[in-house]
Amino acid sequence: MDIERAKSPADPEHTPEIEVGAGLCQPLRRKFRRFFTAKQLYECLRPLFHVTYIHGLTCFYISWNSKTGIRTPKKTAFGFLNGILHITFYAVCYSLTIFNNCESVASYFFRSRITYFGDMMQIVSGFIGVTVIYLTAIIPNHRLERCLQKFHTMDVQLQTVGIKIMYSKVLRYSYMILFFMFLVNFCFTLGTFSVLYSSAVTPTLALHFTFLIQHTVIVIAVCVFSCFTYLVEMRLVMVNKVLKNLAHQWDNRSLKAVTQKQRSLQCLDSFSMYTIVTKDPAEIIQESMEIHHLICEAAATANKYFTYQLLTIISIAFLIIVFDAYYVLETLLGKSKRESKFKTVEFVTFFSCQMILYLIAIISIVEGSNRAIKKSEKTGGIVHSLMNKTKSAEVKEKLQQFSMQLMHLKISFTAAGLFNIDRTLYFTISGALTTYLIILLQFTSNSPNNGYGSGYPCCENYNNITNHTL
Repeated sequence: MDIERAKSPADPEHTPEIEVGAGLCQPLRRKFRRFFTAKQLYECLRPLFHVTYIHGLTCFYISWNSKTGIRTPKKTAFGFLNGILHITFYAVCYSLTIFNNCESVASYFFRSRITYFGDMMQIVSGFIGVTVIYLTAIIPNHRLERCLQKFHTMDVQLQTVGIKIMYSKVLRYSYMILFFMFLVNFCFTLGTFSVLYSSAVTPTLALHFTFLIQHTVIVIAVCVFSCFTYLVEMRLVMVNKVLKNLAHQWDNRSLKAVTQKQRSLQCLDSFSMYTIVTKDPAEIIQESMEIHHLICEAAATANKYFTYQLLTIISIAFLIIVFDAYYVLETLLGKSKRESKFKTVEFVTFFSCQMILYLIAIISIVEGSNRAIKKSEKTGGIVHSLMNKTKSAEVKEKLQQFSMQLMHLKISFTAAGLFNIDRTLYFTISGALTTYLIILLQFTSNSPNNGYGSGYPCCENYNNITNHTL
């Protein structure tokens, strides 16, 4: 009987192999979840600062204390040295491309009198731009650390008004923005050099590096700025939600003492919040004022850190968009008599993709800044709505103080104070782009050689010197 039972087929629902397999999958599942889970501010920013640390844009990385389980920024001498090495290596490779007959990617596609001027402009903007981004990212590192400290302080105060932040949301956002920007950059770089190699053109290693590092540095700077504006936006949403919840309670006449079990729980997109209605409304408003003040200080500190980087990125992007749009329009309008081994489709595709890459950079910067500004503008309307509903003199006085604070403390992002980073920048860039394109097209039409060739023998040496683009 026992032998027959042993020979009988086992029930598939109770096979030990399935239990062992499930046991093996659980650690992998936990590791996968841990990769997308964060419980601290510095933990949710660890992938971002690991990327900046590797590329020499920051001198610190997020370290983990195995005893306390706390993550903190840690400065190293290698961080400073790494940034200097990146700048030096870029300068050396840049010099090699100049000595190699001013080799550039765009020069393989198109050579004309206008491109010589465009190449010279991009020589200056490219080299100075990358250098400025590195220097303004490494030297004022104390501002970045101070901004992170302010975010940490306001998170502690947000817990006093019943807000528990879900840092995993920030971590996933940083993964998403890094993956998207690097994917676009990788596809553009791979496509560009694939077209060159398919046409029997072999660029030097120096050109590979100078072409790649300019786009990579800009992509990383855009990602860091987008994550910081997301942190500002998220905390403004929290403050607004606290005030809205207070107004909702007044509408329902629910400002009564309640027990711990009667706290209302609301799940939001970026955090979870429960409003402690046992607190005095004046105390909640006072704490909201302090948090809002910290948010404005953090945004101002971030603006000081990113301001010259934003100016550099937008200037380079505008310059490249102008000349790329000119090259594409000139070809599509049939004015181009270029001599090139590339087809028209490959020519238009390259310059269009390069233009789209920098348009994505501008849109990412503008939209990140604009979302934070719009959220800050909503706070004033909520405060005045509370002011109209309250009947307490003490609460009304606190709301008036909050209103005065909103008048004097406003969130804004600028490019070195020259122009604001908001959606009005789209109109400014569009107007300037149209103006310069008309000038370039008219210059080509009025040129006796239609803009191609040097036109004069004496210009040949000058053209050979200035033929370079990044």
